[in-house]
Amino acid sequence: MLGSDTELSIPGSAAEAVQAFGDGRDVTVFAGGTILMPEVAHGRYPRSGRTLMLGRAGLDEISDDGRVRIGAMTKLSALADSGIEPLARAAADVADHEVRAQATLGGNLCAPAGPASRRGDLQAALLAVGASVRSAGAGGERTDSIDEFIRGGEPRLVLAVEFDRPARAAYLSQRRPHAHSYAVMAVACAETGDGVRVAAAGVAPRAVRLTGVEEALAGGASGQDAASKAVEGLTPPDDALASSWYRTEVLPTLVRRALEQLQGG
Repeated sequence: MLGSDTELSIPGSAAEAVQAFGDGRDVTVFAGGTILMPEVAHGRYPRSGRTLMLGRAGLDEISDDGRVRIGAMTKLSALADSGIEPLARAAADVADHEVRAQATLGGNLCAPAGPASRRGDLQAALLAVGASVRSAGAGGERTDSIDEFIRGGEPRLVLAVEFDRPARAAYLSQRRPHAHSYAVMAVACAETGDGVRVAAAGVAPRAVRLTGVEEALAGGASGQDAASKAVEGLTPPDDALASSWYRTEVLPTLVRRALEQLQGG
């Protein structure tokens, strides 16, 4: 249960949400609840401060006129049905139907860094397409590249993401059977106006660009040779899903297969 000192705010529009969020200090944002509800159930929810409920803020629109725009409150189930790749496949890969029907793009993007079971599953796909993130917080509204945004550093309220539809895209995950079938790792790649971008999730606390792979592809390397660069600069974690050794061994194969999928798409 929420603490007696918790102030609840339910904005009815994006503008009201921005105003209620302010500079983000002492604010807990409640989107789909798939991350926060377990905290509530285990008594770890903040006992004071403000809780911002975004369900009525109207941030759930998807538009696509070549430039894709997706509101932060868009449910992963809607994104999975959108046909916008590689995000549709990444969203369809998350947990199960019940979770996808509640989880949101913004909540997934802002998931706390840490074990794979709490990772933002869409971050790799957003990195691959070179998305920009529109958000609000101290200093007002601004737009950051996805690369800058996921580095974090200050509280921001995500309003929407946008990107140009890639010419081709691919998404592939390595899964471990479980009640929610967690992805041990995932690789997303996209052919954009800046070349092929490749990103991976599950190999670091947050998703990362595989710059060694990208540079090799830009230099004319084959997909197999480029994939051999996948672990450059990375020290994958050990956790309940897989060891660092396993991730190091499997990631190049996953990248190679994703690149083959891209080239065949």
